[in-house]
Amino acid sequence: IGNTVLHILVLQPNKTFACHMYSLILSYDRKKEGPGSLELIPNNEGLTPFKLAGVEGNTVMFQYLMQKRKHNLWSFGPLTTVLYDLTEIDSWAEDQSFLELIVSTKKREARQILDLTPVKELVSLKWNMYGRPYFCFLALFYILYMVCFTMCCVYRPLKPRIGNKTSSRDNTIYIQKMLQESYMTYEDELRLVGELITVIGAVVILILEIPDILRVGAAKYFGQTILGGPFHIIVITYACMILVTMVMRLTSTTGEVVPMSFALVLGWCNVMYFARGFQMLGPFTIMIQKMIFGDLMRFCWLMAVVILGFASAFYIIFQTENPENLGQFYNYPMSLFTTFELFLTIIDGPANYDVDLPFMYSVVYFAFAIIATLLMLNLLIAMMGDTHWRVAHERDELWRAQVVATTVMLERKLPRCLWPRSGICGREYGLGDRWYLRVEDRVDPNKHKVMRYTEAFKAQDRDNYDKGLEKMEINRNILYKKELSALSLSRSTSRTSSHRGWEILRRNT
Repeated sequence: IGNTVLHILVLQPNKTFACHMYSLILSYDRKKEGPGSLELIPNNEGLTPFKLAGVEGNTVMFQYLMQKRKHNLWSFGPLTTVLYDLTEIDSWAEDQSFLELIVSTKKREARQILDLTPVKELVSLKWNMYGRPYFCFLALFYILYMVCFTMCCVYRPLKPRIGNKTSSRDNTIYIQKMLQESYMTYEDELRLVGELITVIGAVVILILEIPDILRVGAAKYFGQTILGGPFHIIVITYACMILVTMVMRLTSTTGEVVPMSFALVLGWCNVMYFARGFQMLGPFTIMIQKMIFGDLMRFCWLMAVVILGFASAFYIIFQTENPENLGQFYNYPMSLFTTFELFLTIIDGPANYDVDLPFMYSVVYFAFAIIATLLMLNLLIAMMGDTHWRVAHERDELWRAQVVATTVMLERKLPRCLWPRSGICGREYGLGDRWYLRVEDRVDPNKHKVMRYTEAFKAQDRDNYDKGLEKMEINRNILYKKELSALSLSRSTSRTSSHRGWEILRRNT
């Protein structure tokens, strides 16, 4: 019951009352250490009161709980060294990491905890010492891996076509080799080494991604932008396309260019994932994700309707015409592709002025240009501009959350020998087996001096205001105009004294 009350207090809007009641309940808890403590008992979702305060974005309760966990090591003048208990904060050997819970929650208030002590210092220590070097090395390794895969695709086994053409529009001159013909020369053996590296890399990607999907859940793993959800979809699809290409090569199945081309596009697009390691590029990846999976997805439904309607109309108009004179609409798939290009203004309206064009072509194309180019494209630009404005106000905050998510991901997947535990063991200071983070805090004496001046000015303004009220009470029976003049005089006197006080403050500062 006591643990349930603690969780309820974390969710209370009156944070001051919740902190006092929290301390009162813990004062009746006899076992303040060990697994029997009320603070260490999780709820049905696996969240202790401390983790629940972080997930809900309750910064007041979080700071209150951190003040209870800190130990002042020494103090010398304005300098103070404090040890903060990292229990439940550090993601080391935690099944449900506190940092991962913060960045995966949908509440923006929770991300403000990343700027509080000691979370900010812990993340900065992990990222600067281990996270950034490992992430940059991983980015370089992935780029080299993609270069290897691209070279294998460029020099894939092809042979000249021998058979006759079946159509005048047939433009194929090379075909895919059979498996027995693909690995015969020295160049083929070099390509085989690159292909083996590519396949091994795809298998490693699946091995690393699938356990996280099972642990977190597909909806949360792929749906969180900060956790890199869209990029996880891209890299898993890329690995599957590599394995499909391998199966088609081993079985000598024609058409391997389809999964191979998909894999090339997805693999190189995944390079944008590594932009999150740089403050200059990281926020732009979030903008791209929100635009693609927000504005663009909604816009594509409208675009598909317009393209289907006008492509069908263009195909019907040119169905009776000779395709040699105007072949952009000679069949229905080509009509769809041409209309898509016209929609994005990639090409101009196709026309051959050596022959007579159908009258309805001009009418339909005029309506298409008005609806597609002038209306819908400008609508898309306006939607993306609104998304850019909204994300720009919190891009630094989102980038810091990206850094935290990347740090937790690397710490979870790298071997323990490459990522030592951060902090100081409490045994060095007689504090048990818990781990602590040492933070040096500097107290600025000028800040307290300025605060004293400010309080003095507030008191002076308050006295002047009280004197003005007394004068108004004495002269209650005076005429209305005189009353207004007295009130304005009182206010001007208050402003004058306040102005004089702030001048003194500026000189002292």
